[in-house]
Amino acid sequence: MRLFEAELGDKPYFGGESFGYVDVALVALYSWFYTYETFGNFSIKAECPKLIAWAKRCMEKESVFKSLLDEKKINVFVIQLRKKFGIESMKKIRERT
Repeated sequence: MRLFEAELGDKPYFGGESFGYVDVALVALYSWFYTYETFGNFSIKAECPKLIAWAKRCMEKESVFKSLLDEKKINVFVIQLRKKFGIESMKKIRERT
């Protein structure tokens, strides 16, 4: 995330002043931020405020807003996958050792 923020710099979009291909490719990650924060135990907003501002600008575009998945649904999906593959169990085993 820090690498993306560094590349973004002070520009409103990755291509400069206008929404472009790189923005289209990367904005899908925004739906995953909540899950990254939840399982990674960190705050993207605190670590990468420019990236959050960029994502919010992108979300102002109706086409982007309508096409992204709900962040809470993604989080539920990841929880289900972790349970299915026993990742939660493995984490508990490692914590005990």
